[in-house]
Parts: sequence; C-alpha cells; structure tokens
Amino acid sequence: MRVEKLSCEIDIKKYLKNLGVDGGGVNILASKAKVHLIAIKDLHVGAANILKQDALSIGADLAVPRGTVIAKSPKVDCLLIASTKELETLSRKELAQPFGLKELAKQLKVYTKIIKPKKAQIMGVINANDDSFFSGSRFVSSDAIGKIEQMIEEGVDIIDIGGVSSRPNAPSVSVEEELERVEPILALIKEKKLYEKTTFSIDSYESVVIEQALESGFSIVNDITGLENDEVCRVAAKYQAKVVIMHMQGRPQNMQDNPSYHDVLYEVYSFFQERIEKAESFGLKDIILDVGIGFGKTLDDNMVLLKNLEHFLSLQKPLLIGASRKSMIGKLSPSKVEERVAGTLALHLEAFRNGASILRVHDVYEHVQALRVQEAFLKL
Repeated sequence: MRVEKLSCEIDIKKYLKNLGVDGGGVNILASKAKVHLIAIKDLHVGAANILKQDALSIGADLAVPRGTVIAKSPKVDCLLIASTKELETLSRKELAQPFGLKELAKQLKVYTKIIKPKKAQIMGVINANDDSFFSGSRFVSSDAIGKIEQMIEEGVDIIDIGGVSSRPNAPSVSVEEELERVEPILALIKEKKLYEKTTFSIDSYESVVIEQALESGFSIVNDITGLENDEVCRVAAKYQAKVVIMHMQGRPQNMQDNPSYHDVLYEVYSFFQERIEKAESFGLKDIILDVGIGFGKTLDDNMVLLKNLEHFLSLQKPLLIGASRKSMIGKLSPSKVEERVAGTLALHLEAFRNGASILRVHDVYEHVQALRVQEAFLKL
C-alpha cells in the first residue's frame, strides 16, 4: 500500500477519470473536493442561526461570533465553510427561509458555477507619451511599430496603446494632444494591417481618440474611468468593440491622496455591477473587468483584491490585471521600476491562479514563458 498527499490544486476531474470513476461519480466527487470560504456580512442574527443549523446538517459549517445563538447583536458577520456540493444543497434549502436567506441562496448558487481559467492572455503595453512611469514602455511611431512586431514575435495576444499617462499625479492632457501622440501609430498599424496579426486595444477615455483607433483596426476599448462617459459607450457599441471596465477611486491626479474604503471587495464589486448594467444598456455585451491595481488603492487594498479575485468571477466576465512594475512591488521589496520584473511575475501569476485571464504587462517574453510553465501545472 502507498499513501500520497495530493495538492488541492490538481485537476480533480482528470484525476478521477484516470482512476476509472464513472461519469456521474466524477461530477459528484469533484463537487465535494473544493472548499469555499464565503464571508457573509451584516447577516440578520436569526438568519445566521438558521444557516448555522442548515450548514451543520449537511456537513458544512458557519463560523459565527460568540453570542449569536442568544441574538446578542441584531446583525453579525459570518464565515461559511462548504464544498461545492454543500453550497448547491444550501442554495436550495435557503430558498424557503426568511431573514434575507432567499437572496443569499441565489448568490450561493452563482458561486457553485465559478470556474477559474486555465489559460491567460498577455496584453503588452505601448505608451505614445514621454511621461509614463516606466520609460521602457514609451515609444514614438517608428519605434512603436518595431516594438509591436517584437511583441507579436514573443507571443503577445493583445497590444494596448495609449497616449496619456495614468500614473499617480500625472498631468492632464488635452484631447487634441492625445490624438496627436497616438495618430501616427494608429495610421501605421492600419497601413501595415498589423491588426491581422494580433488584437489591438486603445487605452483611452476620450471618444474621439477611441473612434480613431477603432477605425484603424482596434477592437478593444480599455477605459480607466470604467465607461463613465456615455459617448464612449456609444462609440464602442457602434464598432461592436470589447470594453474593459476598470475601477478607479478618484482621478490619476488625486487617486493616491489617502484612498479609503469601508469594504474594498464590496465597493469594487458594486461598481462593476452598476457599470455592467450601463454597458449592457448601450448594447455592449463583450465586457472585461479590471479591479484597478494601484488606481486609488492602498497596498493592503491591492493585496486583498488580488488574493480574492475569484469573488469577481461571479459576475461572469473575464478579469484583467495590470500590476506590471507598479509601486506596490517597491513597497513589498524596495526596488526601482526597472528592477521589478520578478515582483511583477509573482503578482501576475498569483492573479492568474486566483482568476485573472488577461495580464497587462511591460515584459511580454518573460510573461509568456512564465504562463506556459504555470499552465502546465494546471493540466495535472
């Protein structure tokens, strides 16, 4: 007899199939293999007591504060610990319960459907301005084309081009100047039909610039304001473009002036719900979400968001993360921008493991290599 402790990260369905388990058994056993930790906040104390008993009755559990059983406080924060199978059972049981448990049941059902991606796309960064925080991403038109071709050769999936820096305290730029910066690059991409070799994204929140890019063969609108401007929505819909909705507290000019959240996961999630609804009202269906690492966030906010990205997968949209060479790396390990490739890879691989399927990067080759290795582990 041999006994081996396996990683909880293995492809459990593949392993069960290799054991010879029948089809129905594979799905049932796989649903028991994953444990979910679900924080439930401001839950009616009566609901907490009902949920606790229902959870225990099926083999799950609910961690509650002392005094919950005697209703010491009218509302409590709890932690539900359950397998996928147990969540499925609870999502049915709680539909018939009072105190808001019916609404909770619907959310639990959504969590049972979450599947983390096993592959990720690389979005390379090219800045057509001279003040982006990383000098290695700045290019004029002729050099930009050479860099685009290099990125394509290295295996990039998307190339994101912008003409305005969004670093903290970046100066404002007029629409005319932004267009003047990016127009030569757009023209060369269109002339050389480079959009046939890879996908292009325009990093802008100005409708005039966005329309020019979409006319030049671009197909993604990467808007750091999260589709704040209705005209951006109309232009994106006109060209049936994909849109990236990013969360930012404040503006680049003030976003890092003491950013503060009561509950960063809840507030970013609520923002996405609102902006998804807006996007869909304009006919936009192809939506990507970006939690906005470093955009009005403290180091702790960034870490919480990256660690808990799976929460946002319940919105059923692809997640994009851009932490490339950002200051949070320097705070965790003092370093210059030029010295943060290793830290970037660590953050992005963590983001991929937690649910991101698009990584916005300055270093394409290194990320393509790292992802190929990481993806190989996910196949085991």
